[in-house]
Amino acid sequence: MKRQKRIALINDMTGFGRCSIAVELPLISAMKIQACPLPTAILSVHTGFPEHYIDDYTDRMRPYMENWAANGLEFDGICTGFLGSVEQINIVEEFIRRFKKSSTKVMVDPVMGDYGRLYSSYTPEICQEMKRLLHCADLVTPNLTEACRLLDEEYPADGNITEEALEKMARALSERGPGQVVITGLHMKGQVMNFVYEKNGRQAALSEPKVGGDRSGTGDAFAAIVAGGMVNGLELQEAVAKAAAFITKSLRYTQELDLPWNYGLAFEEYLTELN
Repeated sequence: MKRQKRIALINDMTGFGRCSIAVELPLISAMKIQACPLPTAILSVHTGFPEHYIDDYTDRMRPYMENWAANGLEFDGICTGFLGSVEQINIVEEFIRRFKKSSTKVMVDPVMGDYGRLYSSYTPEICQEMKRLLHCADLVTPNLTEACRLLDEEYPADGNITEEALEKMARALSERGPGQVVITGLHMKGQVMNFVYEKNGRQAALSEPKVGGDRSGTGDAFAAIVAGGMVNGLELQEAVAKAAAFITKSLRYTQELDLPWNYGLAFEEYLTELN
């Protein structure tokens, strides 16, 4: 049966705050790809708000997955985001094993922490088990904190790191499974740099001007556009450049609106530019 390309999104669903599936779904849809969410949790707002409601979806993820299998669904891409427990990692590993075909692109965004610190929900056990997903991934997109943790390395002082050290880290991650690695969100002298590494020998440091402070959901937007670009046949460097440029443009508009950081990225203004 002829159909559009399709990406499974394994992440939480948050009603307000522009993060996770609420960001990924419209961006991927704008790239003319069908986005299919498998929720890990349902939140009213993300945890960057003073109060939030959360409904953990772990117990319902397997029946959800079983139904997709029973209906014979297939995916051109699988994109994973924040995972809150070892059991969710187990389920994701099983999902990839069951749904990955030879042509399916698996992208793992190991959302674990930033600025040298892990998120409060991450235990040493979860961090250890997250490493298993490297073996399943074609592309992994950690920030520097997450790359250090996946490799059991110390976070560099003040987050300062050379391109030579980044290449060494990316190669070490690649040797654990993924043929492609992007170390994301590196702050370098007023720029935000993404270091791209591929086993075939290609590598590049791609930069955009830093606009304002950190905002919720920018990592999800980056992951969605890169995943969509790869499924649409872009080379990795081209997909990363497309994502970074879109986020920079959206950040400028968000700054103009003077939105609080936890309201996320006002990307809706530019959705039509992704087609």
